[in-house]
Amino acid sequence: MITYVVQQGDSLYSIARRFGVTVDALMKANRLTSPSLSVGQVISVPVSGPVIYTVKAKDTLYTIAKQFSTTVEAIMLLNGLSSTELQIGQKLRIPIYTEVIVKSDTANVHQYASVQAPVLAQMDKGARLPVTGIVGDWIQVRIHNGRLGWMARETVTLMPHDGARPVEEVLGYYTEEEGPTLPSSYDVFTKNTAQLSNVGMFHFRILRADPVQIEKFPSTFTDEYMRSVVDFGHRHNVKMLATVHNLLYERGNQNANKEVIHGMLASNATRAEFISNVIKLIEAYQFDGVDIDFEDVRYEDRELLSMFYRELGRALKERGYYYSVAVPSRTSDQPTNPFSAPFNYSVLGSVVDELVLMLYNEHGWPGSGPGPVVSIGWMKEVVGYALMKMPASKITAAVSVFGFDFNLTTKRNTYATYQMAMDLAQKYNKEVIFDEKTQTPMFAYTDESGNQHEVWFENEQSIRAKMETAHQLGIRGIALWRLGMEDPAIWTMMAEDFVIRKSVM
Repeated sequence: MITYVVQQGDSLYSIARRFGVTVDALMKANRLTSPSLSVGQVISVPVSGPVIYTVKAKDTLYTIAKQFSTTVEAIMLLNGLSSTELQIGQKLRIPIYTEVIVKSDTANVHQYASVQAPVLAQMDKGARLPVTGIVGDWIQVRIHNGRLGWMARETVTLMPHDGARPVEEVLGYYTEEEGPTLPSSYDVFTKNTAQLSNVGMFHFRILRADPVQIEKFPSTFTDEYMRSVVDFGHRHNVKMLATVHNLLYERGNQNANKEVIHGMLASNATRAEFISNVIKLIEAYQFDGVDIDFEDVRYEDRELLSMFYRELGRALKERGYYYSVAVPSRTSDQPTNPFSAPFNYSVLGSVVDELVLMLYNEHGWPGSGPGPVVSIGWMKEVVGYALMKMPASKITAAVSVFGFDFNLTTKRNTYATYQMAMDLAQKYNKEVIFDEKTQTPMFAYTDESGNQHEVWFENEQSIRAKMETAHQLGIRGIALWRLGMEDPAIWTMMAEDFVIRKSVM
């Protein structure tokens, strides 16, 4: 999936023909009910591989670049051209995404193409930025907060991509340490910013005693620490979001979570005050926006919840902030699942920049039988429903990087990070089997008490399968819950086999 900006004279037919897709595919990907387009409109094009263009009479590199919203330099670099001369019938690979990689220790992003221009941002070595234009020795880029700026060509390396490797986004959720087996996300985050588009800092919660307020979660982090993490992300062009939630007040007591949301939604005044505090939170730490993660909501509060999402969307849009919402998985309009029933995907699709589908509830919830936290079949079913409600470009599939150890004898289950699962397999001398149907690794063992276990978890192979599925479905990418629990090999896999686009829309 790539994005394309509609130009003067474009039609759905001409765009479809240009990229080798059908008009129907374009309409479905963008949830269009009419073929009419407007200049400047951003649409998603479901491209599944390299775009090859055959040169025609009167074509120039400039006119071809303009057709495909790319640059002459990117086409030349991708095709190894040393001259702008073209031949009729010549085949050209078209860049569907072009970025620069900072090669100096630091590099400034200027407001306009001059070293005398105000500096919008400073990037560290290795930072990756999407390219939107090139003029002489200056390259126009887009930074984490969506603004356009200019970088001196000598500070960066130009890198065009033709779609041979899938281009998608990766959102990573960042938490603090949760005991010796669940480390802080810090090390993984700082080492892998090149493979992260945006990051949700799971550090903020609605205050139970006064649900219009937001408290630190956990309360032990300092303001200086949070600002330093946000700044590190920005210096690597990662969009940094404050994740605000209503969870973990009392272990096993979901009613507490519901009551907090009920109190926040209660009136126009309570919602407005809470929204004001969300804006203050963003400003306090220089976040690029917010990621709202509400779970355990009363079904009777569903209309107020939708009203809140609309009201927050208006407030964020007025200020130019990014708006992400994480929601439980739904597969139909019927309110068959009380956990997901309060969330209206149609409303959310109309107001958010990004909807994060939390897929990790197929197996592992209290009382569930053994199985994968997220199977490929479940992923396709949930995403398929969401695609009926909004454009594919708004959808991110959130997958677990952890799994569960299911005790089949006691009917209890416990978390299993990748490392915990591998330690168990080694301890009981068990071979890990990759289940082809669900695209998930697993193994079984018997413990010292004679209890039978099945362990279903995630590894590099299963995360790759989910990323490939996201690409096939045409959505923007995946989200990882959470950084620090994963198979370390996923980062090499992403770097070698995918192009991770920075989230700048």
